[in-house]
Amino acid sequence: MKNNFDINVLSGNLLPVMETFQTIQGEGYFKGSSAYFIRIGGCDVGCHWCDIKESWDYNNYNFQNVNDIVNKINSKSKIVVITGGEPLMWNMSALTTILNNKDFKTHLETSGAYPLTGNWDWVCLSPKKNKKPCTDSFKIASELKVIIYNKSDFEFAKQMSEEVSSDCKLFLQPEWSNREKMMPFIVDFILKNDKWRVSLQTHKYMNIP
Repeated sequence: MKNNFDINVLSGNLLPVMETFQTIQGEGYFKGSSAYFIRIGGCDVGCHWCDIKESWDYNNYNFQNVNDIVNKINSKSKIVVITGGEPLMWNMSALTTILNNKDFKTHLETSGAYPLTGNWDWVCLSPKKNKKPCTDSFKIASELKVIIYNKSDFEFAKQMSEEVSSDCKLFLQPEWSNREKMMPFIVDFILKNDKWRVSLQTHKYMNIP
């Protein structure tokens, strides 16, 4: 029989929170917008170029009650971004229900590697080669953001774009450490494929979280 802790984790009432912060959304469709971020611990996708590897082990973070997480929000922005790690390792239903009831706009950043849970106003799907997205993630994706580390990622981006809806916004984003090398190829690709846009990690250029 599961104990109360396990039951609350499975139901999504407890989540391992790495950090929360108010900042400017630096990437994708909503870049430049004020947003409150909730970063959830835990990820097993294992991108070698990940710049937040400290998020991978959820055991490093305390599980917090979702009511406490929401009550700590002190933000004039109505956008709350749930990111990671990989948030969908956990049940997001309880957290997003409370946020929706308080009139926050719920934005998800996910690789799509786990089944979708939660109620979302916007879903940024950023698929990875080593752990492909679940089918339901493609169906609900508001934007598709593919990280470009090498030339083979362009073909991967094309494959992923065939899975999302025609309304989904398409973005190519250079991996930060390789951006100077890959940017000319991204520019050339988008000039030939005008349904795509460039996403930059503008928060890093501005030196903000």
